[in-house]
Formats: sequence, C-alpha cells, structure tokens
Amino acid sequence: MKVVTSAEMREIDRITSEHFAVPSLTLMENAGSAVAEFSRRTYHGIHLFGVICGKGNNGGDGLVAARKLHESNQQVRLLLLADPAELRGDAAANYERLPIKPVIAKSTDDLNSEAAQAVFASPVLIDAILGSGFRPPVTGLYAAAIEKINATDAHVIALDIPSGANSDVFGDQSGALARADAIVTFTRPRPAHVFGQLSSGPTVVAPIGSPDEAVRSSLHLNVITAKDIAPLIAPRPRDSNKGMYGHVLVVGGSLGKAGAAAMAGFSALRSGAGLVTVATPRSTLPTVAGFHPELMTEPLEETSDGTISLKALESLRELAQKKTVLAIGPGVSRNEETAEVVRKLVAELRTAIVLDADGLNAFEGRAKDLNRREREGGAEAPKNSLVLTPHPGEMSRLTGLSIPQIQRDRIQVARTFASEHQVILVLKGDRTIVAGPEGEAWVNTTGNPGMATGGTGDILTGMVAGMVAQNPQRAFEAVLCAVHMHGFAGDLAAWTETLRGEYFGWHPIVATDLLKVLPLSFPQLRARAQKPWTRVAGP
Repeated sequence: MKVVTSAEMREIDRITSEHFAVPSLTLMENAGSAVAEFSRRTYHGIHLFGVICGKGNNGGDGLVAARKLHESNQQVRLLLLADPAELRGDAAANYERLPIKPVIAKSTDDLNSEAAQAVFASPVLIDAILGSGFRPPVTGLYAAAIEKINATDAHVIALDIPSGANSDVFGDQSGALARADAIVTFTRPRPAHVFGQLSSGPTVVAPIGSPDEAVRSSLHLNVITAKDIAPLIAPRPRDSNKGMYGHVLVVGGSLGKAGAAAMAGFSALRSGAGLVTVATPRSTLPTVAGFHPELMTEPLEETSDGTISLKALESLRELAQKKTVLAIGPGVSRNEETAEVVRKLVAELRTAIVLDADGLNAFEGRAKDLNRREREGGAEAPKNSLVLTPHPGEMSRLTGLSIPQIQRDRIQVARTFASEHQVILVLKGDRTIVAGPEGEAWVNTTGNPGMATGGTGDILTGMVAGMVAQNPQRAFEAVLCAVHMHGFAGDLAAWTETLRGEYFGWHPIVATDLLKVLPLSFPQLRARAQKPWTRVAGP
C-alpha cells in the first residue's frame, strides 16, 4: 500500500471529487461511517462513546461518526470545540444532520463544565479534533482538550491521526499530542502512521471511495499489509505435491554454529517449500540432521576450523543444479577460505540466492562483486534474484557507512544500494525496509522487541528462501511476504496463548518460538486481509 504525504492526500480527495464524481460530502460520510463501524467492532462490549470534535473537516468526520453510532443504538456524548457558527462546508452540513444535541465548548473554562466532563468520562473516546492536515504546535482550547483526553482512562480512537501530530514526520513528534489506542485513517497512510508509533494498538486504513487511479505518491514508499501478500499465502489446491513448491538448498553451518543452518532449513519448510536440503561441513552434519528429520543433508569438505572448504565447491555446484533457490550464509563463519567459497557461488550460479549473515560479510569491501546485472536472464534465473538480508552492522560492512549513518536514513541507504547493485535488499530492524532494484521501497511494521535475539535472522533467511522457492517468478513479492510473516509470527509468539497455557510476552521469545506459531500466521493473515479496513501498523 502506497504511503502519501498530507498534501498528496488532499490532492487525492480533490481528484476523487472533481474527476471521479464522488462528492466531498460523500467522502466525509464514508469516513465517519468507517470510524463508527470500527469503534463498534473493536469495543463491541461497550455501548457508550464520547466524540470530541474540532471545527474543521476532521471534526466533520467526527460528527458523522457520532450520528452513525447513535443510529446503531449506541449512547453517544458529543463535545464540539467551537461555536457552531464557525463550521463551514461539509462540517456545517453534518452538524445540521445531528440527531443529538452536542455539548459546546468555546473556551478552556467550558471544558470544566459538568456536561463536558461527562463526555471525557466515556469509556471510549473518539478524537476528532485535528486531522492530518494540521501542522503543530497546538495551543489554546484544542491543547486543553488534548490534555484532558490524555488524563482519562478511556480507550481512545484517533480519527485520521492523533490530534496534534504532524502526519508527514517520519520519527518522533513534538508538542501537545493526544494519546491513542487505535487510529482509523482513510484511503492511504501518511508517514507518521507508519513510522510514528502513535498508537498503542492498531492503525488501520479505511477505503472511503477514492479509486486507485486517484492515488499519486512522490515518496516511492509503501507499507506491507496482509492484503498485499494474501495471493501468496492462499490455500493450496487439493492435488498439491512437494514438487510444486520448490527445492531450497541451504549452504551453512560450521563447528559450533550448526543450529543456524538447521533453523534456516526448517523455517524454509515451515514457510511452505516442498523440499529442503542443508549442505554443511561433514563434522556438523550429524548435529544439523538431529534437529529435524524432515531436512535432507549433504556433507561438505571442511577446513581445519570445521568450516566449508574450497574443496567443496564442485559438490556445491552439482547440488545447486535443479534447486529453486539457495540460502547461503547462516553459520558459515568468517573463515577466509569459506568466504571465498561464498563469493564464487554468488559469482558463478544463476540460481536465485538469499545471502545472509557471514555470507554477507564475505563481501566486506567487495560490494561491487554483488552486482548480478550481467548474469540475469535465462529460464532458470528469475529476474533480480539475489536477495540480501543484512542487519545494520552487516550493512555497515557492505557500504562503508557507520551504523548511525545507516540508521539516520534507512530508506535511502537501502534504496540506493538495491538500485546500484540490482539486488533485493532487506535492511532488518525496527521497521524493516525492503528495497528493490527499481528504487521502490517497502516498510514492514510487524514484529516486536522480543525478536532481538540470536537466530531470528536465520529464521528469516529460511522463510525468504521458502517463499521465493514457491514463487520463483515473483521474487520481490515473495520477499515482502516472508518479511511480513516473520514479524507477524514474532507478534503471535509474544501474545498468543501457547499450548502450555502461557503467554511469552516480549522478553522470553527465542528464535524457534517463531516456528511454533508460524503455521497460525497463514490463516490469521488471510483473515486479516478480508477485513473491510487494512492494518498498516500496531499489534
């Protein structure tokens, strides 16, 4: 789903009305209706809602939400932070349609009235004071109302965006800002919806009538959603067989790091790959094979350090034949001879490759050798078939930039590297960025701090390889799917009740917990994709 600026959102609304004949009053009606429906579904056991409206279009949306809630037999307390005579256009029209009498507050003193206090005492509050067109700081009556919202124990649903927020900010906000337990915005998200972490709960985008043709974005930035990946995780046909879903070859492991290769291999299977073979040094093969009997294994010649030897190259070339995708790097170590093996495989093979961990470190100071532009093509080689999955430290070694430099501009760093080297780049971290060779970038909002533990990257490597194996001609979409599902599995591991009747929470998550819940991700994400709104952030 495209991310747009607030100015572009206004232009989308204008184009929708002027070129697609959807009146602005209809857009407001649809927006308020969506908020009312979300409120009722999310808090279905609560039947008392407080709606707090400003005098602009955001307030107009709130007036519609109040009317729609009232029409659905909910009890509604409405507070208008303006003299009704100040309302203009569609907001004024919807004020005239109100079936309930609002509480009017024209000054901060009015907020202390008994009637106004009753609104703030509602168990669910809808914040419709300021929308995404606002530029901070917020002052006066609106600031006082925000302060009162923040002092309540109510569940707060922000209409469009929490009041006081700058929707075009990619990071932290400043000034008075309303808290939110959920956000309902419309048509497309703005940067703050995706990067601002403005809500303790979900941020969803509701369609209100703007066609895709009206959506224009200069950011070249998208957010991965369940709707985007749903086609790749659809139920399988009954006559499926393992040969239909690809064969992954994992090249990894070394003495003391056999688990990395095993986790990558098994996560490829859990992601849906039909077959997985793990090629690993001879001395580590029994350990790898002992983890999961479903994995096939192949012994490789090894160095004196127990890592993959150059003598294994011919075996690896033969093993790579007829494989759909290779995952290279989990646990291979930084042994220089092994690094040379990795570089030769990337240079020679036309098979799709997922490169991670010390497979990436093999290219420290040699990033130009990653460019497969001249080696693309052919029936067995999907376009742009080299996928890199670095964390910021590995990205630093690839680019020569410091970690702070990378973290300050993650989107542009990822986009530039992917374009220069014609690869698919997955820059891991909070809000993982997936960038493609054409300059388009996607941000992932699933996942949580509990995933900051050893091995979760190996799980991602296997998942990416597994999804690419099933969708070799749709490699970029497969990567988006794997990244989103990886974070979603982490969220399930944190908050889903386990078979032991416990909740992991963030701190006790380990990498293999993701594999326990990964099968649940498929039906839950399919169900999420069927919702009338699209979740773009939040648990």
